[in-house]
Amino acid sequence: MAKSAEVKLAIFGRAGVGKSALVVRFLTKRFIWEYDPTLESTYRHQATIDDEVVSMEILDTAGQEDTIQKEGHVRWGEGFVLVYDITDRSSFEEVLPLKNLLDEVKKPKNVTLILVGNKADLDHSRQVSTEEGEKLATELACAFYECSACTGEGNIMEAFYELCREVRRRKMVQGKTRRRSSTTHVKQAINKMLTKISS
Repeated sequence: MAKSAEVKLAIFGRAGVGKSALVVRFLTKRFIWEYDPTLESTYRHQATIDDEVVSMEILDTAGQEDTIQKEGHVRWGEGFVLVYDITDRSSFEEVLPLKNLLDEVKKPKNVTLILVGNKADLDHSRQVSTEEGEKLATELACAFYECSACTGEGNIMEAFYELCREVRRRKMVQGKTRRRSSTTHVKQAINKMLTKISS
């Protein structure tokens, strides 16, 4: 049987935006009300995406980590879900500093991420418009989803699948570049040897 592709995803956002609820909704199609906001959990999940079996490891961060812990999570992850709560403007304002941290830790690589505005069922308490979410996603050059872990509205599964696809695409591109550069190194080494022999 063909080996499944492995993808490591990390979920970031301040405490209380619904990161755990989103992950659990994605994995079980259910909503759970109570969470310990200080807990960090890792889930494993297998799915078939575009006829390919993908093994996901999903790190649900607590949202209260210090910088060193956060940097460790960023180094571990290959794809990132940045979550804010549409009823909490300050959680939205924390997205850009988070993206800057991702860039800082991952450079010179481009960071693969999606932006998710959660709690879309609480439209009456909305503090962040859909347009603002879309605008920020354009700035971050990533896909944007508004959804509700509570009701399941918005395409939560598609959001995770799209991130997996993007991680796989980037890996393939990087793999090709790496192969190309290693052949170049071999050629250069051979040329140097030949130059030495002939001189």
